[in-house]
Amino acid sequence: MAVTESMAGGLHGEARAVHEGILRRQSARESSARTYARALPIVPVRARGLTIEGADGRRYLDCLSGAGTLALGHNHPVVLEAIRRVLDSGAPLSVLDLATPVKDAFITELFRTLPPGLADRARVQFCGPAGTDAVEAALKLVRAATGRTGVLAFTGAYHGMTAGALAASGGALDVQVARLPYPQDYRCPFGVGGPRGAALSARWTESLLDDPKSGVPLPAGMILEPVQGEGGVIPGPDDWLRRMRQLTADRSIPLIADEIQTGVGRTGAFWAVDHSGISPDVMVLSKAIGGSLPLAVIVYRDDLDVWPPGAHAGTFRGNQLAMAAGTATLSHVRENGLAERAAGLGTRMLDQLGELARSFACVGEVRGRGLMIGVELVDPDGTGAGPGETPPTSAGPKPRSAPRRAAPELAAAVQRECLQRGLIVELGGRHSAVVRLLPPLTISDEQAAAVLDRLADAVTAVARAHEEHGPHRGRDHGPAPRTG
Repeated sequence: MAVTESMAGGLHGEARAVHEGILRRQSARESSARTYARALPIVPVRARGLTIEGADGRRYLDCLSGAGTLALGHNHPVVLEAIRRVLDSGAPLSVLDLATPVKDAFITELFRTLPPGLADRARVQFCGPAGTDAVEAALKLVRAATGRTGVLAFTGAYHGMTAGALAASGGALDVQVARLPYPQDYRCPFGVGGPRGAALSARWTESLLDDPKSGVPLPAGMILEPVQGEGGVIPGPDDWLRRMRQLTADRSIPLIADEIQTGVGRTGAFWAVDHSGISPDVMVLSKAIGGSLPLAVIVYRDDLDVWPPGAHAGTFRGNQLAMAAGTATLSHVRENGLAERAAGLGTRMLDQLGELARSFACVGEVRGRGLMIGVELVDPDGTGAGPGETPPTSAGPKPRSAPRRAAPELAAAVQRECLQRGLIVELGGRHSAVVRLLPPLTISDEQAAAVLDRLADAVTAVARAHEEHGPHRGRDHGPAPRTG
């Protein structure tokens, strides 16, 4: 029987009622700490690859990808098959830290991908299922191995939401670690940007470590993100990363690379440290290594393995389904050259998005690496640094033009306009003014074009609305709470 227009309208109305009812109950029953649900009022019921279908029948292109967890997108066939094999085999699903064939296969595949200097002498510790627990484990490890307590971390960092990880993140409310300047071009802490700004950042770090009156004793370790994600999609320059590796190695300071979001091909190399060729002493891994299921590990040099039994544990560190899904994901990315594809496609997407910066004064900078892309929204009516932002200096190297004030309200407007057009994006950056794209590595050229078209339309709509209605007042430039 043909579906009449009235019947179709009735079905749509029922779906909409279900959608709104679920959202209403979420608002009434879930914690006020929820984050993504506030900006993305959708109710996913089906998903495949890049596409999500909501309870109201709408379809979306998902460039959030579980905050970077879904390297292969939603419900990839190789992941589903790996999970089914474990379920059908009768294998135990949770095994604490016991040895199993599933775990053995995962470790073998993981070690196959590690940087050469680490792969030959690596140890792995399975942690609680969230990346933040792996960060805690890494900090405990280097403190135990060195007998020291201090930690070096960077401005703009994000390492998780537990106490130790937060203390090393850019939004820390108390000073428990020594904070170093992370190099960047658009908002360079030294006002010069480029290689010169990165060199000054390295020189500051060296001075801090070697000055006996710096107030910073020799630390237990240095933790850094090769590309800052929540900090605003800021790639660490390769030369600077090599300098950090040399500085820490010369002083016997373990270097911890947080690859929770940058790993498994995301930046155009299997691990983001591969771009610079460095081999960290510790790697913190989660998100994509579980193939969409909860899994977190640290991998580290064998000479750091001084822990007594039980020094770090977690009830759910033996998640067999996650290990199987992770093995399938790691091998699929490696065997199909998805990191290399991310590098090429990401470069093309960045080039095309660069047109937004040339066309609209509200786009301050487009940046990223591989399929980790950010578009920073700024105040088109203002000039110079905003509250809490450092203007270029007049002394020393010739200063660059002052970056415009971050515009979180414009970024939020772009996110809303994207959602109206069926595109899911995340916000990040120091002032939540960076629109972030984290599409799955399996995104097709046609899908990438659709993502760019919808994002460009959203930016155009926001820019025109701003021109028509004039500057907004009462802007909030404070940091927004993050998760993921």
